[in-house]
Amino acid sequence: MDLARNIIYYSFHPSQLRYILRWKLSDNPLHRTETQNICFKFLDQTSRSFSPVIKELHPELLLPVCIFYLALRGLDTIEDDISIPLEIKEPLLRGFKDIIDKDGWGFDGNRPEEKDRELLVQFPSVITEFKNLKPVYRAIIKDTVDRMGNGMADYVANNWNIQTTVEYDQYCFYVAGLVGEGLTRFFTAELDFSNPVLSERSQLSRSMGLFLQKTNIIRDIREDNVDKRRFWPKEIWSKHVNDFDDLFKAGNREAALNCSSEMVLNALEHVQDCLFYLASLREQSVFNFCAIPQTMAIATLELCFRNPALFERNMKVTKGDACQLITESTQNLQMLCGTFRRYTRLIEDKNTSKDPNFIEIGMVCGKIEKCIETLLRSQNAEDHRGGKIVNELSATGNEKTEETRLEVFSIVVLPSIVILMVSLIIFGGQFEYVWR
Repeated sequence: MDLARNIIYYSFHPSQLRYILRWKLSDNPLHRTETQNICFKFLDQTSRSFSPVIKELHPELLLPVCIFYLALRGLDTIEDDISIPLEIKEPLLRGFKDIIDKDGWGFDGNRPEEKDRELLVQFPSVITEFKNLKPVYRAIIKDTVDRMGNGMADYVANNWNIQTTVEYDQYCFYVAGLVGEGLTRFFTAELDFSNPVLSERSQLSRSMGLFLQKTNIIRDIREDNVDKRRFWPKEIWSKHVNDFDDLFKAGNREAALNCSSEMVLNALEHVQDCLFYLASLREQSVFNFCAIPQTMAIATLELCFRNPALFERNMKVTKGDACQLITESTQNLQMLCGTFRRYTRLIEDKNTSKDPNFIEIGMVCGKIEKCIETLLRSQNAEDHRGGKIVNELSATGNEKTEETRLEVFSIVVLPSIVILMVSLIIFGGQFEYVWR
């Protein structure tokens, strides 16, 4: 049935299939050592969204960022697992900076259903590759792991009891803002991949992480509540309901939507910083790496905004839309800004005067649009003088040929394939899924 639904869906949305094919065809695996292969296997398994963009990074950054991600994912897997007793979890979090130096260390104490359990079981491969990195990258990873692990431990010990928006920002900084700071240090450690101003304005890199984390927290409210974790600050939800669980009751739907709107408003406050950060990147693969998650986040926020389904099921951007976002995010600053503008306006369109934060949401959307106009004017001025804010991808003949082939496929060949596959399904044919 899933296959049939995919066929029907993409027959009416051929442009989405084109974006999927274009992204899937761009994959070009590298030859690696055995332990590197294990690390990249876990990269694929633990993050379908980050894995492709990490693997497209500049060769200087590819392995260091992969190991950075896996080290933090290991830390996060310990924090997330509610089955690990506090007396075991807290020392692991606080001591993880030393663990990543211990040859042969692995951990099998996660519950069997923990999705990233195997990463910690086979963590010796991550440790091996960590120890092979340049000292400058090892230092960045250890420092980030140290600060993040201790920050996580503080909140775990308090049962993730987040009362105020200040505490909420602090928690998001520990688990994501530090990632933004660490990556910025990667970008300037060996090669000049970004404007030096990013090292001086840490608020920009922090906002990059906080925007992603806050979006995830909004999106995952239902799943987190099932696991008895509450990341929405009481300062916000208590304005709308008496008890956090009331957000999930059908009779409180309007209050829940107003509460989620305030959470979205809180996240949108970081968008301007994110756009200025992205405009300061100088290397295309780094720009792509940073831009894709941010556009996914703004699209996810728009999907969640005033959407009752947020409290009923997991929310996801469609695969076709995701591939379109990836394509749009990896061109240049102008296209990136266009994507942010599109989703900002969709949020504005859904904003309602019944919402207590109606005016504030309208104002922050207006600020984002003004920021975009400022950046585009600056880029146009730079282009006129012969400079660039970010390196634009050149439209080579091969790329144009590939795009033409995909367009022909989606317009001419696809309908015939759809008809054939639907016919065969009716008569009992078996096929692979369109997307894995």
